[in-house]
Amino acid sequence: MSGYPRSDAVDRLERLVGTVENERMPVPVREVWAFGDVALGLDPVERLDVYLTKDILMRDDSDAVETDVSDSSAALGVEGVGKSVRADWAAEYPEYVRANPNGHAAPERCLAAHLLADDEDEPIHLEVCNASFEDNVTQRLRGAKRREDYTQLLDPRGVCLWADGTRSEEAFRKLRESDLALPTLSDALEMLGLGAEEAATAARQLHAWREEQDGVTVRGDVV
Repeated sequence: MSGYPRSDAVDRLERLVGTVENERMPVPVREVWAFGDVALGLDPVERLDVYLTKDILMRDDSDAVETDVSDSSAALGVEGVGKSVRADWAAEYPEYVRANPNGHAAPERCLAAHLLADDEDEPIHLEVCNASFEDNVTQRLRGAKRREDYTQLLDPRGVCLWADGTRSEEAFRKLRESDLALPTLSDALEMLGLGAEEAATAARQLHAWREEQDGVTVRGDVV
């Protein structure tokens, strides 16, 4: 799949938000944002960039389940069920349980498997973090400047689609009508404090990194 017609891209976002609204997630999700090409009004949308703000699971809020958590982890071959991800979610959706290379349940991978139904060919990039989109834009910018690696930036041009249980119908309307007035990436980065030359370099690096991505990509982050 090479991309989406714009109307299909917005439909896909609505289905994703609907899944967050109506189904149990591996961890609590607080916000869903769309950023990048779809927020700019491009048609077609080559890649769909989505940002999820999640809570770190400090205490499992699962409903009472009969299965012992340790037994669930053993049965699934994944550590951390009931710690990193909800035990009742794992019991209901064992097909979406995913682990990191160390064999421990990885919330960002579990979310991606659930929300994207493991269609690895979809041109979607999913960012997952415990910080809000706006806060993480700033955090990642600081980290990228320190490491001089601008591929780690978050494109700051985004729109909040859903927050704390409330869907923004206005945001979806603006996406459908290409009614968001947003600057170029380099201009947006200048507004965040980069000099003009550095902002242009950062924009080129981020665009080049995006062009190298193919199918579903997922990045987890903890601030």
